[in-house]
Amino acid sequence: MSIFQRDHYTSEATQFIESLKAQKPTLEKEQREGRALLWDKQVNREVQQDIDAGRVAQKPYVYQTNA
Repeated sequence: MSIFQRDHYTSEATQFIESLKAQKPTLEKEQREGRALLWDKQVNREVQQDIDAGRVAQKPYVYQTNA
């Protein structure tokens, strides 16, 4: 045994996550499905270029009136 080796330690957060996964084995699959709904999307590059080209630059001070 090395003098630098310590006893195995798991934090309370890690213990909680491990127990949650043990209680609900489908949790990771459900998380991936939820992520796919909102984040994992295919981007149409042509449409994105059209959107970017149509943007108008914002004025430095948006509340300034043109007097």
